[in-house]
Amino acid sequence: MLVTYIVSFVLALLIHETCHCLAAYACRVPTSEFGFGWGPKLLGMRVRNVEYIIRALPVGAYVRFDLAQLQTRPLQQQILVLMAGIIGNLIAASLPLGSAFTLMNYLLAATNILPLYQQDGWKCGMIMLRAILGRKSAIVEWTFTIAGSVLSFAVIGAQVLRRFQ
Repeated sequence: MLVTYIVSFVLALLIHETCHCLAAYACRVPTSEFGFGWGPKLLGMRVRNVEYIIRALPVGAYVRFDLAQLQTRPLQQQILVLMAGIIGNLIAASLPLGSAFTLMNYLLAATNILPLYQQDGWKCGMIMLRAILGRKSAIVEWTFTIAGSVLSFAVIGAQVLRRFQ
């Protein structure tokens, strides 16, 4: 049972990051790295201009794309690239209903949509705030980051407490 959840989580991570890559490619935003795990590099392979890396700690995954290039794209393309992972997880979750795979995809989408620092939802919030304001504003961005984090933890805490009542 545990192995099923671990394999499902890994597949959900790979779907999430692959969707970011596909959206970046479609919007012509260069991607330099696709990594699985954190910590020291164990294996790496370069295909075209992308380095695919497996790291020592098999928790998490990431895609490193050219943020300067992303920021030159229209707002809709920036949002697409940042939200593509969540969209991919929601689509994948709708396939085999009721399975560990479905659950892992929903959990990954739900945690990434939250406006927590460096999550996809936070990054989208930042680019939308900057577009609305027409510039960067440290006070607005810090307020968004702190308020978003507090609100996210409050919602998660309320859901946990609800489960124990």
